[in-house]
Amino acid sequence: MIDKTAIIDQNAKVHASAKIGPYTVIGPNVEVGENVIIHSHVSISGNTKIGNGNVFYPFASIGNDPQDLKYNGEKTLLEIGDNNKFREYVTVNPGTVGGGGLTKIGNNCLFMISSHIAHDCNVGNNVIIANNVPLGGHVKIENNVVIGGNSAVQQFTRIGQMAMIGGMTGVLHDVIPYGLSVGNRNYLQGLNLIGLRRSNFENKDILGLSEAYKEIFATKNLTDNLNKLNGAFRKNPLVKNVIEFINKDKKRSICTPFSKE
Repeated sequence: MIDKTAIIDQNAKVHASAKIGPYTVIGPNVEVGENVIIHSHVSISGNTKIGNGNVFYPFASIGNDPQDLKYNGEKTLLEIGDNNKFREYVTVNPGTVGGGGLTKIGNNCLFMISSHIAHDCNVGNNVIIANNVPLGGHVKIENNVVIGGNSAVQQFTRIGQMAMIGGMTGVLHDVIPYGLSVGNRNYLQGLNLIGLRRSNFENKDILGLSEAYKEIFATKNLTDNLNKLNGAFRKNPLVKNVIEFINKDKKRSICTPFSKE
């Protein structure tokens, strides 16, 4: 069902099952999948592909030009997976040529009021981003991450799977998988143990990760600490994910318990 006041470009590809509310505007290069609900006063433009079952609330702005001064109208993309919710005033920008040309969002995410997904971000599945949280350009968020309200994530930052960011945190340093990070300038407070237990990981793996955490962050020298890490820990799948995350990008600073000093 499409409201008679909605403005949909004749070249847009909108599935017949989609519901589009009053005064919504959809541009020519937009694809909208099955069972998508777009409430009133939503703007969707650019080269934007939207999967199935997504819901967009009033005044969301999806696919408009990146907030990057180098952007000069090049053809770049925004891809949105399935079953995500974009609450009021959420903004999502497409990629830029310098960042690979693609902003990508996975499945089953919740973007609360006034959150912002900048150009070239890559957001995984089952991510919750609370009210008034901006992601800077090129940010990578892995699966099952929760970011508390009024936090801000600096450009190029990585946040590992199942990490939790406390409210009003300034995220400058990469956060390891399963980490719990807080602070005006983020530091590592510990592990997201509640999230791990709720996800039904084996107790022995959670305990092993807790012990490995103490060794990995025993001193400020992460490289030395990882080299000394007990070999038995390396067989633990949770520990393995943390090690791989730290080693993947040596140019980025890792959030540690010492980051608050």
